[in-house]
Amino acid sequence: MVWVVAFLVVGVVLAIAAAFVFREAARMREEPPLAVFDPDDAYRWVVEHLDALVAATLTPDDVRRILDVELEFFRRRGVSRNGSGNEPDTPVVFDVAEVTGYIGTRCAETGEAYLPEQVEAVVDCQLSYLRFIGALGRPGDDPGESPA
Repeated sequence: MVWVVAFLVVGVVLAIAAAFVFREAARMREEPPLAVFDPDDAYRWVVEHLDALVAATLTPDDVRRILDVELEFFRRRGVSRNGSGNEPDTPVVFDVAEVTGYIGTRCAETGEAYLPEQVEAVVDCQLSYLRFIGALGRPGDDPGESPA
């Protein structure tokens, strides 16, 4: 008799746990969690995945400086948020050339000048990190193109 009761209790507990797991899985499928950006994790990703030719011309401090200025650009454009500000469904579109130009100008103002190719390589690598964590949407449509 004791074994039957124990099996019933274990069965009920497992059924309740399974129900919670399936309910949470369904909720996450409908509404996936927002991506969380960690600047230190992004820095490590970029340093590890940066093209070898560009990495040979930049120090880790240079990469950090470029990424910090890029984050400054994102904050100014409203791309990054801390739970307030832009609604998640409001797209924010930016051009890589615009980001690269901003970073080049800001770094030159602070006394560190980089070649546009260096900055663009770091920005491209950072964008691949953002795609990897799910924080970057699809590329926007070119306003100059007509719809197909």
